[in-house]
Amino acid sequence: MKTLVLGAGGVGGYFGARMLEAGAEVTFLVRPKRAELLARDGLRIASPHGNAKLKAKCVTQDAVKPGYDVVMFAAKAYDLASAIDAIAPAMAGSALALPLLNGMAHLEALDARFGRDKVMGGVAYIGATLAPDGEVRHLNDTHRIVFGPRAAAQKAGCAALSAVLAGVKFDWEQLADIEQAMWDKWVLLATLAGMTCLMRAPVGDYIGTGAGEKLVLALLAENAAVARAAGFPAGEAALANYRGILTQKGSSFSASMLRDLESGGATEGDHILGALLALARKHGLATPMLEVAATHLEAYAARRLREGLIR
Repeated sequence: MKTLVLGAGGVGGYFGARMLEAGAEVTFLVRPKRAELLARDGLRIASPHGNAKLKAKCVTQDAVKPGYDVVMFAAKAYDLASAIDAIAPAMAGSALALPLLNGMAHLEALDARFGRDKVMGGVAYIGATLAPDGEVRHLNDTHRIVFGPRAAAQKAGCAALSAVLAGVKFDWEQLADIEQAMWDKWVLLATLAGMTCLMRAPVGDYIGTGAGEKLVLALLAENAAVARAAGFPAGEAALANYRGILTQKGSSFSASMLRDLESGGATEGDHILGALLALARKHGLATPMLEVAATHLEAYAARRLREGLIR
């Protein structure tokens, strides 16, 4: 099986490197400068589960051709349109797309371009970033992918991918109901990102305040209500786990969106929080905490636009 990984950053670089390490046939679609760096220094990952330095096969957008079986990518939502254009030549033939973006809104764009039968569902669970020196840095112990078919035509491709992933140094699972897993992560991420961005602080800091626990649990309940109204209710076991994660004393856990916000960069606020709020309004749900969190990031985006910071 031939896999094309869009990008060699925190998520794509980590999981693609682990697949390459296990002997999979992996090519990375990268920008010219990243290709030069990888050719010079190799694909380097630093992780609690073991460091690696690998020789990576790369291709730039102008040279992408058909012939791949799976196209894996974890672009930021605000780069989705350009990511779709970049992978389009590789999607010819029988290739399947495996998006590892957060939220659900990206599926509509991918389905429109390539057809639902060509777009699997997937979720990545990892904290990772690309360091200035080009090293992929794994920031926590979690490194997991779940994926699965969204159409019957994808079942054989999912089975083939499962065979390729046997023996990799990360956790993975093929799920029959992948869209439920995607919704479950959306509920958690929208709560974590909304709260840590509003408070400009990780979990342990806002939990140390007088009202932090009450506010984050209110936001979680609202987000879970939206998922339930959309037909994807999170199970009680999942919600109990989320409550523990979001209220853990002393935790340094925060959303990558907070790092984006504090660095003055673009965020996925509209994709993660705005889209969820739109669904809440569609279903007539009162979600005051979600409304505040989404409006906060919407105002931040408006300020960046006014100040000419939009790239």
